[in-house]
Amino acid sequence: MLAAAMSRRLTHRGLHFSWVIAGLTFLTMLFMSAALGLPGAMLQPLAKEFGWSTSQISSALALRFALFGLMGPFAAVLMERFGVRAVVSTALALVGGGMLLAGLVTQLWQLVVLWGVVLGLGSGMTALVLGAVVSNRWFATRRGLIMGILTASAATGQLICLPIAAWMIEGWGWRAPLLPLAVLCLGVMALVLLFMRDRPSDVGIAPYGADPATASAAPPAPAAAVTWRTPFTALREAVGQPTFWLLFGTFFICGLSTNGLVQTHFISLCGDYGLAAVPAASVLAMMGMFDFIGTIASGWLSDRYDARKLLCWYYALRGLSLLWLPSAEFTLYGLSLFAVFYGLDWIATVPPTVRLTAERFGAAKVGMVFGWIFAGHQIGAAVAAYGAGLSRSLLLSYAPALYVAGAACLVAAGLAMAIRRKTAAA
Repeated sequence: MLAAAMSRRLTHRGLHFSWVIAGLTFLTMLFMSAALGLPGAMLQPLAKEFGWSTSQISSALALRFALFGLMGPFAAVLMERFGVRAVVSTALALVGGGMLLAGLVTQLWQLVVLWGVVLGLGSGMTALVLGAVVSNRWFATRRGLIMGILTASAATGQLICLPIAAWMIEGWGWRAPLLPLAVLCLGVMALVLLFMRDRPSDVGIAPYGADPATASAAPPAPAAAVTWRTPFTALREAVGQPTFWLLFGTFFICGLSTNGLVQTHFISLCGDYGLAAVPAASVLAMMGMFDFIGTIASGWLSDRYDARKLLCWYYALRGLSLLWLPSAEFTLYGLSLFAVFYGLDWIATVPPTVRLTAERFGAAKVGMVFGWIFAGHQIGAAVAAYGAGLSRSLLLSYAPALYVAGAACLVAAGLAMAIRRKTAAA
């Protein structure tokens, strides 16, 4: 058994196998999110080759975002029933295979099936739930740090691959980046099959930071059997509380103002102002780097300051930056300033949102309830992905979509402060 053998070798050298699991999870979330971000570089090339409108292509991307989010509450059920390794390897196979087949599309419905359904379901089988499961099962300490790093990788991967993809598209066409990304996904799948395990007890160790005497203990039984009804039960209990709707609403606006709008349409937006795809994608990559810093810092801040006030600041500053963008000069220098300012809180909203969810609904329910809140995020992303494409097709401008998203962020800042805090029972 390769995983057990590696765990023993690492233990003899003073290292913990949990870091291998965290590394595999990091790579999985990185390349999954890269696959989600890649179509944003292909809007204009697809429109030119097939004559599809921006709104038609955006419909496939909107479906992808919606399925990605709606799978979130059920990802934990899949992992509990079939195991983390089986679910992650299946998800990577779907995304890798979908990328390979996407190069063969000739009809719009094929694009909807591959980039909408297959990519949406495959990426949704992991989503942010994978990071939460791994950090809680494999780490008794440093969970916040691990969750922050894994969350940052999910957002950063969507942006960091775009300059390379844009360069390849410019030189060899829109199909060029599909094969390398598919190979990376399938390569990580092979590593997951070889080394990923569901729990520390599977390789005879305790979670990182836990008492080694517990290594031989069986994993704790869940308080109640996890079934396909469990997410709906959690939702039914949550919807009666105003806090759920405030968090759902703010996270809907978060998706509306980030990956649904900027990630999907930024390269096309810059093209309207005469900026080529490669430098535009480089600006997105810069956002990804600053997002990595901002999200980890947000996790640190969420442990020390009022999460509501953090969310208020994040949404207000993001809204102001989006309202400013249409009137900005689309030079590389000006957009770099936007990338720094906007990128620092790209997904910095996640740690304080998770903390407020845990405070209000308790540790036992935080996974399922946050899964539904995250579904709101991706529904917002779907609305923005399609709505911005429709604005570009009908009005020949992305400015209305940017103004709407910026104003919505200011509303979200107010909603965040309306949340009533409640310390969850231990």
